[in-house]
Amino acid sequence: MTLKELGWNDDLEKAFAAHAGKGWVPARLIRETVINYGAFIKGGDEIDVILCGRVWHEAACDADLPAVGDWVAVELGDENQPSVIRATLPRRTCFSRKMPGNSSQAQVIGANIDIVAVVTDAGPDFNIRRMERYFMLIGRSGAKAVVLVNKSDLFPIEQSMAAAAEIAALWDGASVHVTSAVSGQGLKVLKKYIKKGTTMCIVGSSGVGKSTLVNQLYGEEWQWTSEVNEITGKGRHTTTSRELVPLRNGGMLIDNPGMREIQMWTDEATLRDSFADVEALTAECKFSDCSHRKDAKCAIRAAVEAGTLDLARYENFLNLENEIAALKKRSEKRQMAVERWAKRNSVKARNLADRIQLEKDARGDL
Repeated sequence: MTLKELGWNDDLEKAFAAHAGKGWVPARLIRETVINYGAFIKGGDEIDVILCGRVWHEAACDADLPAVGDWVAVELGDENQPSVIRATLPRRTCFSRKMPGNSSQAQVIGANIDIVAVVTDAGPDFNIRRMERYFMLIGRSGAKAVVLVNKSDLFPIEQSMAAAAEIAALWDGASVHVTSAVSGQGLKVLKKYIKKGTTMCIVGSSGVGKSTLVNQLYGEEWQWTSEVNEITGKGRHTTTSRELVPLRNGGMLIDNPGMREIQMWTDEATLRDSFADVEALTAECKFSDCSHRKDAKCAIRAAVEAGTLDLARYENFLNLENEIAALKKRSEKRQMAVERWAKRNSVKARNLADRIQLEKDARGDL
């Protein structure tokens, strides 16, 4: 397996030039555990690597630490010394969500991803509001969005087609397909997008057929699959860890655990782009700072009352706006807390040599 087949390109080559003279080698992270990472190097060899202290200390937050899909510079070890990540190369794209719970930090789903494939169905899993959230996250990541309305063998074709049309209407940049993993239709669709050097990330709720699609793409039982509960529509077993898998015919695939929460990690600009129809109405509101709730002569509320704007879409717009505002506020508070901590714990060495050494120790420099 060549570096190019792993996704290597000219931009990465330029970024790595500063490290090449140190004897380090480029590697792509395929797995993350609590103690180390798995990585591919040139030739397709898989190695275990650990993170050096300097890279850890230089990360402003967890999202800046290496993640599955990242390219890194590795100092190879031997039977006595582990291989060590010495630097992280710039990300071309980054697919993230807000970390579940009350955190104000991002959780990286995958780095350097070309395509994000969202798998859903026209039955219990279908949720147009959740799909809006997916599109916002994908739009911010820089990847292309592909949606599979899967399990068409279990629902009337008219139901699946209607769900696909509703999803496609949300975002012009998305490619939406009706598929069946059982019949192999989903496999044919995905193969059109996956080429050598291309990385695809598959996401979706538990039990929608993601692992079945991964098995078909890989050509063997890579992920164990089981039946789906007929009442809840949930899979009794799904992917439990995030991993980047090389495909036999080229390309790379990141399979993900089922996502219960799709919390926002985005900004106001992405919200406006994703809700362009709602944003266009804001120019018609009487007040420029209209909250679109109880303000007089709100054009958005008027459109809802007139039936030209879907009530659920309007409510989701307000909910997402609130989430983004709350996230921004928590992030600002966290930054203030970090700055206060830095002032309280500033280096107090009197001479330059001691101060330099203390700063090196804090960064983890060797």
